Amino acid sequence: MSVLAAGASAPSIATQMFGSGLIGVREGLETGIVVMILVAFLVKSDRRDALKWVWTGVAAAVLMVAVIFFGIHYGTSTVTGLTAEVIAGAASLLAVVIVTGMVLWMRNAARSISGNLKNSMAKALELGPASILLLAFLAVGREGVETALLMVGYAENTGGSNWPLLGLLLGVVVAAVLTVLLYFGTIRIDFAKFFKYTGVLLVFVAAGILAYGLRALQTGGVLPGGSTLAFDISSSWDSSSWYGTLVAGIFNVRPDPTLLQAVAWVLYLAVVLTLFLRPSRNTAPAEPALERQH
Repeated sequence: MSVLAAGASAPSIATQMFGSGLIGVREGLETGIVVMILVAFLVKSDRRDALKWVWTGVAAAVLMVAVIFFGIHYGTSTVTGLTAEVIAGAASLLAVVIVTGMVLWMRNAARSISGNLKNSMAKALELGPASILLLAFLAVGREGVETALLMVGYAENTGGSNWPLLGLLLGVVVAAVLTVLLYFGTIRIDFAKFFKYTGVLLVFVAAGILAYGLRALQTGGVLPGGSTLAFDISSSWDSSSWYGTLVAGIFNVRPDPTLLQAVAWVLYLAVVLTLFLRPSRNTAPAEPALERQH
């Protein structure tokens, strides 16, 4: 599936990589935190013998995620025409659901994730190696599957280019380095601010994916209103300029959105940003274990 909604120009390499890189850093760091908690718990519990089962579970989860991503992305690469538009639109909407749930869940989950994982690992140690492996597999696999499905939807609005995949991998590498530095106490990160600011950016990215998905479904004939534009500033909007490629590549904002696209984009941002930025009921500080596991 390498299609763009009608009239859209392919965003620049830099903007294609930025959005996916942000996803890679955020999701990679979330996954890194999970692995860091499990490893630190075993080390502190003097159960280094169980580390091999954690790493086996992590490796299995990574392999599963790779199979899911490449299977969906490249398995549908030969689909063309209106069918491709429909599949791309559906994948984009699925990605929006995933990123929205991820952002809203992580809003409060960071405060309790450490304790929950430690309790789960304590029980797994009692049950044996298979339970340890399964815990690591599920903990990492959940994050990874979210990332894989999200990337399928994100890659579709960049015309099927491989640059978003490279951006994702670079983001994951950055997250891995940060995780190692965090584990050894070399750096400290204010996770509340990190997840807040990256969360806001991802909400805007998701709004763009939503708009793209709706336009693709309109082009494919699944949704009506494909010819009803909210406005059209194409004559004064330079899509090849730095600002044009920036907003198109990262936020998928078009100079000629349909009415459905424009309304959905505004409503999505209004609702999701309100939910994400509202004061949390739980005012207790995040667990220290998330700041330093070593």
